[in-house]
Order: sequence, then structure tokens, then C-alpha cells
Amino acid sequence: MNETIKATYIAHEGALSDVSAFDSGATARAVTFHRSLPMYEPTPLADLKCLAEGLGLGRVAVKDESKRFGLNAFKGLGTSYAIAKYIAQYLDLPESEMTYENLQQPEYRERIRNLTLVTATDGNHGRGIAWAAKLFGLFAHVFMPKGGSPERLANIRGLGAEAAFTTYNYDDTVRHAANLAKEKGWVLAQDTAFDGYTEIPRWIMQGYTTLAHEAVEQYDELPTHIFLQAGVGSLPGAITGYFAAHYGEKRPVITIVEPNRADCIYRTAAANDGAPRIVTGEINSIMAGLSCGEPSPIAWEILRDHADHFVSVPEWVAAKGMRILGNPLDDDPHVVSGESGAVTTGLVAELMQNTSLDYLRESIGLGKDARILCISTEGDTDRTNYRRVVWDGLYPSY
Repeated sequence: MNETIKATYIAHEGALSDVSAFDSGATARAVTFHRSLPMYEPTPLADLKCLAEGLGLGRVAVKDESKRFGLNAFKGLGTSYAIAKYIAQYLDLPESEMTYENLQQPEYRERIRNLTLVTATDGNHGRGIAWAAKLFGLFAHVFMPKGGSPERLANIRGLGAEAAFTTYNYDDTVRHAANLAKEKGWVLAQDTAFDGYTEIPRWIMQGYTTLAHEAVEQYDELPTHIFLQAGVGSLPGAITGYFAAHYGEKRPVITIVEPNRADCIYRTAAANDGAPRIVTGEINSIMAGLSCGEPSPIAWEILRDHADHFVSVPEWVAAKGMRILGNPLDDDPHVVSGESGAVTTGLVAELMQNTSLDYLRESIGLGKDARILCISTEGDTDRTNYRRVVWDGLYPSY
């Protein structure tokens, strides 16, 4: 397989897609709900001043989502908000009463106790669903694609959910979960949308606006550039939607990053004909959380109209980011970042160090005045593989 860094750009002309679902009102509702959770606190923003100076950039800051709810990944924001929204709707409660404390009332717990959730996951989303189910007294079935991490499966089971591997890839595992939901009357709690299924995926995306809100408060100034990793597109769609809704034309330059082996959004952007591009077959990227072959349509609509650059990268870019964050320069804070979490930092470093990428660095506009925000979406959720990369040098940089 020819694995190189590939990029494309979308110029935005004419009418743009509606991002009001991520405006100040939607963000305030998500933030209010998350603040009602007894375990909530903002995750840290690691200001990598020495790295920025070494790369010739104005600022590099990384939001460390390994500290989120004890889940070692960001997914709990979306899953908790979406499940709470579903419960409130099921109970016919106004959103003003959608707080953790209120939903713990015995009367409500009794009324929802027969609800069962089902989802497909590469690991982190399923762990988030299992955690949210436990928060609200629900049962969850979680399915993982073949070849997934046994450690991630064990983490999901440890939260009380029933979890198992399938014989399918990720996208077919999503279809399997959706079919079971129809057959058994379960609630499909998926973070990717498809025809006739958009409400819960959109709620999950709205839950991620809390992350963006925290980052803006912590950064103190508006970043000039944001790098976002994409699986089906829900996180980058939400963060892009947030910045587009809040800042309009003054929003940062947004770059979407995917593994070569699962770059459905990059391929869709590069084709530029409106038709989604699907990556089929087995996807064996180390970036398990990004190993998705089909873009979520509601996320893609936002990315198409409000993100700028789309980059497809080989495995070693993620490994490089893991080593950079895990072995910081001088007094920079240490960030334990997994394969999917570190790929954006790895790309930023490569853009500044590799002269063959001068064209892309200049196109994105990186230089001494650039203020960069990356999100480390996960910690060492597969510790065995983390050590193989960081200790043993798996996937060396070229």
C-alpha cells in the first residue's frame, strides 16, 4: 500500500450549511448538563511552548482528553449528553430538568429501567456508552469489529455492558447493531448518522461543544489554526460547527486529518462531486478510533462547507505524535496520547520539519504567528500498543 501524506483543499463559495445546532444556545445547554455531573471538570490544555518555539510556531496547545471522566478519552461528553436527551424525551421532561441529579429520581429510574442501548464501536465510543448507561441505570450491548483491542473490550465490560467482537469491519458492525435495535426494540446509540437516523448522532455531536467551549476559555485568545482527527466525522464536525457558528468568517483555519487506510472524508473532499467515498474491506490502521470507512452525512455536510484542508496520513505520523507528546521538550507538559489522539500533533510537527511539505505548510498558513490547537482525543487506551510505539519504536518516522 502506498502510504504518503496527501492533501486537498475546499474553497467555500455560495450558501453554507446551517450550523445553528452548535450555536451559543446549544453550547450553553450542553455545558449546563455536563456541569451537573458530579465527576465533571474541564480537561487540561497542555501549552507546549518549547515545542512551538522548536517548530517555529507562535503557539501549540493540546487539549488532553485522557483526563475526561476517568474514561481515558473524550467520548463520554457526547454519550452522556445524548443519552440524557433521549431519557428526557422519553420521560417528556423539559431540557431545564435534564440534570444528572434530577434524572436519578427513583420514579424516573423505574420508568426507564427496561430501556436497552446498543451500539458499535472501535473502543472509545462503546466505553462512553457503557459509562453513560451505568450513570442512568440502563443496560447496554456493545459490538466491536473483528481485530479490535482486547483491552478496549475489557474496559467496556468493566463498566457493566455486554460487549463482544463481531466478524465484521466497523461499518458492517454499525449495521449489525442497527439491525438488532430494530429486531429487539433496543435504542441505537450510534455516533454516525445514516438515512432515517440523525437525532442521536446530532445530540452526540452537540455534547462535544462542551470540549470546544472549554478550549476557548483556556486558550485565552482565538487559535488561528485547528487540527482535528476524523473517524466518521462526528468530533471534527461538532468542533468545526462550533467555531463556524460562534465566529463565522473569523473562525480558525481548520484541517481534518485521517489515516491513509481509512480516509473516507479526504477522498470525499478530493472528489468534490458531492458523492461520499467509502473505504471498504478490512481496515487495519493503528488509529483504531479513526478506522471508519463511511463518513457520517450530517458531519460531512458541516466539514464540506466549513473546514478548509483535508489530509490523509500514514501510520508513522500518529506514532511520531505519540512520541513527541510522551517525551516533551524541556518544561513542556507530558501528554499520554494514543494513536488516534496524537496524529494531529504528529502532522503539525511533520509539516514544520519536512521540506517536501513546504507547499502544504504554506497552503495552510503555518508560521511564527500561527496559534495552533490540537485535541488529544484519547490516552493509552491500548497500553500494549502504546508501549510498542513509544518504547519499542514501532512505525518509525521517515
